Amino acid sequence: MAETSIEVYRTALGRQLCADSRQVLAQLPDESVDLIVTSPTFALLRKKSYGNEEQEDYVEWLLEFGNVAKRTLKDTGSFVLDLGGAYQRGVPVRSLYNFKVLIEFCEKPGYFLAEEFYWHNPAKLPSPIEWVNKRKIRVKDSVNTVWWFSKTEWPKADVTRVLAPYSERMKTLLKDPEKFYRPKGRPSGHDIAAAFGKENGGAIPPNLLQIPNTDSNSHYLRMCKALGRESHPARFPADLPKFFVNFLTEPGDLVLDIFSGSNTTGAVAENLGRRWLSIELDRAYAELSALRFLEEWPEHEVKALMERLSQGSEEIHPSMQLSLLALVNNGA
Repeated sequence: MAETSIEVYRTALGRQLCADSRQVLAQLPDESVDLIVTSPTFALLRKKSYGNEEQEDYVEWLLEFGNVAKRTLKDTGSFVLDLGGAYQRGVPVRSLYNFKVLIEFCEKPGYFLAEEFYWHNPAKLPSPIEWVNKRKIRVKDSVNTVWWFSKTEWPKADVTRVLAPYSERMKTLLKDPEKFYRPKGRPSGHDIAAAFGKENGGAIPPNLLQIPNTDSNSHYLRMCKALGRESHPARFPADLPKFFVNFLTEPGDLVLDIFSGSNTTGAVAENLGRRWLSIELDRAYAELSALRFLEEWPEHEVKALMERLSQGSEEIHPSMQLSLLALVNNGA
């Protein structure tokens, strides 16, 4: 466990820390964060290079972060948690750990489940090999559970900021609603009114988010290769945090990622005009995440900066309390 919080780098709107996020959360002011969106290591049976907790200990371990995080959220704030599924050891039976996390977060710290989401990654490879590829007794697992927790029953949210493009059928209908559409009741008993033919700028998205995770040639990956450094192996696609940052925050709000990895969340928040704070325990991954903000830099300048980061010459050691207070008060 990191004993101190080290600022690895900062941008115009945020900062990346190398720390145990429980320590940083303990230093943040009450009701200072608008959104926590994060994807922690999952409760997998196989140990990963980036570290992951044992299944039997996972729920209590993650609950420690949930407990200390709740105080930092505003009453209108949200905590979005992406969790992948897993199997029990040695048998083709699913672990219930992600559902236990859901129940424990609501019953112990007292979060509310604003809504459950499911992230479908159609590009995910078949796994686990034993049950899917070899014995062929299970289908591939391509859906993560994404729990949208809120501190109160009324979190800030605006679905008009995440409207989906209309289908071709809907576009045709909107051109001439009277020709293609007649309000009527449905077999389910729900009435359909003429308002359904109104142009609203897009369709309300479902809670099934289909987002392929196909990143193979991004600037981040290319520069990791050029530097001879191992990229973070468990990166989620930018469109996943982007959906929730748009949906649950406004420009100027503070977005926090407590398991930031390659800092996809921070880069998304910066691009959307939100302040951000990202926390990663592994110093090497925290350093490499700076590549997210260097796409316009010449390669030789990127390499020079990364060399300084690896030597520690770019570290900043302010009073952590003052540093974080400055960020949450628009002083990043």
